[in-house]
Amino acid sequence: MSEAIVTTKNITKLYPGTVALDNVDFDLHSGEVHILFGENGAGKSTLISMLAGSNSPSSGTLTIDGKLVNFSSVADAQAHGVYTVFQEFSLIPTMNVAQNLFLGREPKNGIFINYKLMKSKSQAILHDLGFDIDPTKTVSSLSRAEQQMVEIAKALMGDVKVLILDEPTASLTDREVDHLFDFILDLKKKGVGIIYISHRMQEFDRIGDRITILRDGAKIGTVNVKDTNEEQLVEMMTGRNITGIYPEIKTDFGEEILNVSNLNAIGVNNVSFSIKAGEVLGIAGLVGSGKSRLCRIIMGLGTAFSGEISFKGKSISNLSTREIMKTGIYYLSPDRKTEGLDLARSPIANLEINLVMDNIAKGKKFLNWKDIKAKAHDISDHIELNDDYRKKLVSQLSGGNQQKVLFGKCFAQDADLIIFDEPTVGVDMGTRSALYQMIKQLAEDGKAIIIISSDLPEVMNLSHRLLVMNKGRLAITLDKSEISEDIILKHFFEESN
Repeated sequence: MSEAIVTTKNITKLYPGTVALDNVDFDLHSGEVHILFGENGAGKSTLISMLAGSNSPSSGTLTIDGKLVNFSSVADAQAHGVYTVFQEFSLIPTMNVAQNLFLGREPKNGIFINYKLMKSKSQAILHDLGFDIDPTKTVSSLSRAEQQMVEIAKALMGDVKVLILDEPTASLTDREVDHLFDFILDLKKKGVGIIYISHRMQEFDRIGDRITILRDGAKIGTVNVKDTNEEQLVEMMTGRNITGIYPEIKTDFGEEILNVSNLNAIGVNNVSFSIKAGEVLGIAGLVGSGKSRLCRIIMGLGTAFSGEISFKGKSISNLSTREIMKTGIYYLSPDRKTEGLDLARSPIANLEINLVMDNIAKGKKFLNWKDIKAKAHDISDHIELNDDYRKKLVSQLSGGNQQKVLFGKCFAQDADLIIFDEPTVGVDMGTRSALYQMIKQLAEDGKAIIIISSDLPEVMNLSHRLLVMNKGRLAITLDKSEISEDIILKHFFEESN
């Protein structure tokens, strides 16, 4: 094996009352993909924050190419060739893609910025990555998946020696993941060392060389990818054996809850489908296929030009989101930080808000705060949210615990239809298993469930029926017995008539 580019020795990070990282040794070699694996809150983000220059260790040492370093900033780390793509994007939403890619390093003609050159260079790197994005589009107009692609491209604009990728495929579809992996393998050949964080174990065999497992801030071990399997990794990650990640959801379907007929809107073309009580309906498709846009229109977050949306026999076409929620539909956004949760409040406060909204929707004039607070704690017990986390700000929780709170909000709403849009983005396998059990319980309690997901194994294994979207159209509807990866991918890519 080549010389180590990055080495940490006994690196530790202490916060008041918390050991976030406990004497962790880690190394990365040239041309290697070294995977960091662990549950949310295991210490992965803390470790990479120190490697990226956005955090400083309490003790221990960090070396780059054998030389001791103590990064003072992200720019300092980048000066040493260490670039990071964080889960939280660093893009400026009011600027276009090219401006974001070249921010601080704009090509110039004399004293003027050469926008033509900036656009052409941006097109070239996006094309090399296989990302079909217009460099003149404003970042705020892009989907989360497209923003993820721009963030990756931005990191690769520098003189990269070490590339840290934190959940880079969380919002990408299989085709986009293929392009990204081809690029990663190319970087490996060029000697770039890559630290890769992901909960998608099916990715590890494709690009990984070694895996370091963290649990509760401590290093459990480092293994070669070829010498381990998913069951062993999950056991090392959680300290327990998790079997049957995807539960079997057994329900007797009830009456039709939602009917969408010939729906047309921006990005949605003549779509019709229905769902019954107790049914789990999956929706899959590439970025830009219309899978999320379809459900956002149902929720009043977009305008339908024509067609009909009826819920429990009554039209809800183009009602306001508040009115639609009052009818009994609840939507969990894929972006929990900007649309799903109030980060400046505690988990309990977030749940109480939804309970109050549910009481108001039912026409109750007086609120029993004692009952509301008790119900919020009951929900916290149900979603297995640790007592220590309940009074913290949501912004201080790990991604997995934030997602639990988001799920908890649907238990605080007496909804008959719940739409989960990318329900497990950035969530570890242990937490995923718990979230899937919640979906199973909701369905078996008679709730209609829609799951929109870019994670094919997830949407394939949880769905009773699956809709495949392609360029705004419903390409095919598959019953449980018909669902297969080959059929889904075929309809992802085939040209619409």
